[in-house]
Amino acid sequence: MVRFSNNVIGLLNFLTFLLSIPILVAGVWLSKQGATECERWLEKPVIALGVFLMLVSLAGLVGACCRVSWLLWLYLLVMFVLIVLLFAFTIFAFVVTNKGAGEVVSNRGYKEYRLGDYSNWLQKKVNNTKTWNRISSCLHSGKVCTEFQSKFLNDTVTQFYTEHLSALQSGCCKPAEECLFTYENSTSWTKPGNVTSYNNPDCDAWNNNQTVLCFNCQSCKAGFLQNFKTEWKRVAVVNIVFLVLLIIVYSIGCCAFRNNRRENWKGYSR
Repeated sequence: MVRFSNNVIGLLNFLTFLLSIPILVAGVWLSKQGATECERWLEKPVIALGVFLMLVSLAGLVGACCRVSWLLWLYLLVMFVLIVLLFAFTIFAFVVTNKGAGEVVSNRGYKEYRLGDYSNWLQKKVNNTKTWNRISSCLHSGKVCTEFQSKFLNDTVTQFYTEHLSALQSGCCKPAEECLFTYENSTSWTKPGNVTSYNNPDCDAWNNNQTVLCFNCQSCKAGFLQNFKTEWKRVAVVNIVFLVLLIIVYSIGCCAFRNNRRENWKGYSR
């Protein structure tokens, strides 16, 4: 029973070490084969995660199974910092994603999204040109509007207005309702000739070119943030479960550390 906690920590860290190998390989593959800005953007975080998991799991494995107390102490310190950071990140993410929601449009099956409805921190992030260029590159490579066009291309204007569009489709693939553009097809709209200026800058940003559309619009950024909020709700559940597991592993690790010190002390006493 004395060695039970050490064996559990050793087994968990061995499994984590095995997990770190494909993650590290995936990061190296992205750095060599990544064709899009989105893929290249992911390479460094993936490699860093793989290296981090590998080093931490080795420290825990050797510390628990070989009774190297200083390594196990280092492992527990990293785990404690990770728990604190993960808890702080969870709270922070809930705070910054609390604001913002789509606006219901009369006689439409979809909602419209405005950037000003979301938190200032998120607005600042998507308004950064470098950051938004990376995000829009991901949206392009994800074929958000390409699939949108093929799905709704044959819709009449009445049919299109009843479609239930996602936040990204509504914000990035069509102009805002207040622009009063004339519908031709799902991604082709005609600007009214009697309007010289718009209150909404998105109206001027719209372009029927399939590589442009409304990817530079404020509504597209708002649609992205709404999609981020929706995904965060799903991630939050996993995040909380992961946090609970980390706390359990940390507790077992503390038991293993006490076992190491007890057995080392017995060794010195002899």
